[in-house]
Amino acid sequence: MLDITSLKDLLAQPKQIVITTHHKPDGDAIGSSLGLYNYLVQKGHHVRVITPSDYPVFLQWLPNNPEVIVYPEKPDESREFIANADLIFCLDFNDLSRIHEMAPFVKEAKAEKVMIDHHLEPQGFDDYRHWTINACATAQLVYDFIVNVMQEPFLVNKDVATCLYTGIMTDSGSFRFPTTTAEVHHIVADLIGKGAENWKIHQLVYDNFSESRLRFLGHCLLNKLEVIPELNTALISVSLSELERFNIVTGDTEGVVNYALSINGIKLAALIIERKDRVKLSLRSTGDFPANEICKRYFNGGGHRNAAGGSSEKPFAEVVDQFKAILPEYKNLLIL
Repeated sequence: MLDITSLKDLLAQPKQIVITTHHKPDGDAIGSSLGLYNYLVQKGHHVRVITPSDYPVFLQWLPNNPEVIVYPEKPDESREFIANADLIFCLDFNDLSRIHEMAPFVKEAKAEKVMIDHHLEPQGFDDYRHWTINACATAQLVYDFIVNVMQEPFLVNKDVATCLYTGIMTDSGSFRFPTTTAEVHHIVADLIGKGAENWKIHQLVYDNFSESRLRFLGHCLLNKLEVIPELNTALISVSLSELERFNIVTGDTEGVVNYALSINGIKLAALIIERKDRVKLSLRSTGDFPANEICKRYFNGGGHRNAAGGSSEKPFAEVVDQFKAILPEYKNLLIL
């Protein structure tokens, strides 16, 4: 593993750089990627952001979003950029499986790989690493990389600040998760001072949904919410036909699981969604309950202690039953 500070010399001259992030990028993934992009272009680098999939419309207003290449839409062009890159920045993921079809091309690329991330158990594909699980968001680590590693706080302009604020805001649950430390608030204050319009960013991210998404949310809360009070658990399960009924698009299911967790006394909440190729799970928990352990042990996933995800290729109904059957194993933690 090479010292992250040695990137200062490497980035002193213009380079061909690719920035990528995980499949179905969220606010932190896109915010950190475009934040880093807006920083690197100021230094004269030739930069491309390539995402492994599409991402929510409510994130597509971010500065220089039109420069993002969605891999499935332009696979040949994407592979060419990856093959010719000098550096590939891998943001908000630590296992190449998270970038799906792009994984073998990134792995085989001659470029040195830089991982900036805050998830558990890095795979080890990277040459440089700026990583800690104590950060509330990858965007926080990108800020730290620019300001403290590269020592270039003067390059945190309004565009950089806007993107990084978005990443920190979304991954910290609007600054309410335990990882939102005093340091995070100092960083956010600096980003606001550099031009991030906090009120506007919040409105664009959280008050920018379609009518069908709102009706879908109502359906989930009225008809799909299941509470298991003896295990302090709440569950929302949604079939593929229901997604199609409400014309659900990428991003429309984001945050739905948090409504289940908001019920008084609930320690674990799950959103289980039937997709065309697999069943996806999103878990949220409070306190010390290890949502990531359930995802890792049973659903081919992982994540943070209180926010994790996984998937299964089993039939939808079987996955729902499997999740319920697992809960008694954690009874002592759930009823504390």
